[in-house]
Amino acid sequence: MKLTRVFAVVAAAVLFQVAFARFAIGGRFTFDFVLVGVVFAAVESGAVAGMLAGTIGGLLQDVVSGGVVGVSGLVNTLVGSMTGAFGTRFVVKSHARVLIVAAATVVHYLMLASLQGVIAQTWPVIVWTAMLEAVVINAVVGWFGFYLTELLPGAVARGRSRRRPSLSRRQW
Repeated sequence: MKLTRVFAVVAAAVLFQVAFARFAIGGRFTFDFVLVGVVFAAVESGAVAGMLAGTIGGLLQDVVSGGVVGVSGLVNTLVGSMTGAFGTRFVVKSHARVLIVAAATVVHYLMLASLQGVIAQTWPVIVWTAMLEAVVINAVVGWFGFYLTELLPGAVARGRSRRRPSLSRRQW
């Protein structure tokens, strides 16, 4: 994955997170599209791309959310590095990548709670049902993203083959 694709994935993830944030504010749904974008970039391109996506996405998420800047950036960087190292070591199909997204969501929530506990000097309450809900939503969104990336090249090739050939000198 090229650098521009990593930036595009992170920008799209932050945009989706901001666009769907109104559903998370009332406590109806819990999700983290930035984490899904970081894991997507990491699994597709490796640990370095995961670290880059995690740093940029996490810092943008911190700036937009108004919390302590750097906490989500650090956690997303570590998760991106770990999932990138795991994803490139093993050849996994799209349905197995969903498990990577689910495991990364659990690790992300636990690391985020631990880091916030160290900063605030009190252990935060972990709502396990919200974490399970986030795992399911992130896994579904991750599956959809991986499925589209596997489906898109074939669709583009089919579209090119169906196009009417241009009028070139060879045909005359």
